[in-house]
Amino acid sequence: MNAIATIEKNINPKVHPELRPGSTVRVHVKVRESILKEEQKAKTAKAKKDKDQERERIQIFEGLVIGVSGSGVKRSITVRKISFGEGVERIFPLSTPSVDKIEVLKRHHVRRAKLYFVRELKGKALRLKELRDKPVKAKGKAAAEAAS
Repeated sequence: MNAIATIEKNINPKVHPELRPGSTVRVHVKVRESILKEEQKAKTAKAKKDKDQERERIQIFEGLVIGVSGSGVKRSITVRKISFGEGVERIFPLSTPSVDKIEVLKRHHVRRAKLYFVRELKGKALRLKELRDKPVKAKGKAAAEAAS
């Protein structure tokens, strides 16, 4: 076993919902911002980052999953959204601490593992057929009892 496999074996991957290409997701990402005081703005070149000057907030990135790659700890997703008429793609490693949580909003029916063709599509051409959750039908004795 090589060194990378040994390290990965000790890391517990985060638990996320089932992510597939064609899912519309909302990814909550932790973003660090540094805050400069007025005194330090003049000395920007010499300013040091302190814990007091950094602020952490959650930023939400909502879009379509166009690809899932890797497995285990190395798993990542590529999410695409349209922002002010421009397509924006971000790659999120799922085991990183900067990804707070992932919500699956919709699932769409797709027949490809990588949806790179959506990069050329605009507007109504980009519509995908949404999958609806089907009610689970009871089988066997439970179904006979429910029918009577």
